[in-house]
Amino acid sequence: MSFWEKYGLSALSNKAFVSFLAIAAPAQADVHLLALGDSLTQGYGLIEQDGFVPQLRGWLTDQGHTVRVVNGGVSGDTTAGGLARVEWALTPEINGMIVALGGNDVLRGIDPDVVRANLDGILQIADSKGIEVLLVGMRAPGNFGTEYQTQFDAIYPELAQSYDTEYLENFFAGLSPNGETPAELAAFMQSDGIHPNAEGVEKIVATIGPKVEDLIARITD
Repeated sequence: MSFWEKYGLSALSNKAFVSFLAIAAPAQADVHLLALGDSLTQGYGLIEQDGFVPQLRGWLTDQGHTVRVVNGGVSGDTTAGGLARVEWALTPEINGMIVALGGNDVLRGIDPDVVRANLDGILQIADSKGIEVLLVGMRAPGNFGTEYQTQFDAIYPELAQSYDTEYLENFFAGLSPNGETPAELAAFMQSDGIHPNAEGVEKIVATIGPKVEDLIARITD
């Protein structure tokens, strides 16, 4: 298995259910974001402040934004799990959502049509509530063949276009902006070789952050 095949499956490990954690911002925050995802969003294997949500909030603060970010990451979660909990996760103050799901679906070889339907359901709920969305894509490795890979990879850009969401093609884009080799990328991984370490998360946040700023602009315009 290639590094990227292994890496593509990183988020997909079946880990223990992790509680829904809110990262509070100052009371005057008028932008409240929900980060709906799996272990990558939850911050698996990292101390709290090194996880995706705390690092993202810190990045946004450094850019001058006063934003509350709610950590809706659950390790091992699939798009079906996200759909099952999105309704109650979108509490009344939430006005924007980052959706980063699909990795665990790939690990299990779930039919791309099912993945699409689940993500479509999440986006429908957000749309019905007037919630602006950043949809973050996930890439399928070649394990299940070219047809599966093509069908899966098409889900995210097509749904982003259909719902007019903000869109980032790949959660891991920040780790390989210049075509880094597997050996170079390993420096940004935890010892399991499949989850990003704190420095890796920092790189991921630096790429996703500007897209979150675009999401914030939609909310505040």
